[in-house]
Amino acid sequence: MTGRPRRSASPKAPAAGPVLLDWRDSSHWSSQPKPCRYCGHATQLRDSRRKPAHKSCAEDALAQQAADAADAYRKDTL
Repeated sequence: MTGRPRRSASPKAPAAGPVLLDWRDSSHWSSQPKPCRYCGHATQLRDSRRKPAHKSCAEDALAQQAADAADAYRKDTL
């Protein structure tokens, strides 16, 4: 039986919206849980500065910082 060759899936465009942090590297993991620097709940995750932080909390903080910077920029240009 001969079939048609499968088409490869077309590459997907990057999703619009917030950029997610890539914490797949083992340097973002600690065996000792500590309070998240943003919400205070225990986490074994560490940010790039080795501070305890949930990935979602860090992403929310980055989004807020970007929004604050954009707002400050708009105020300065008026």
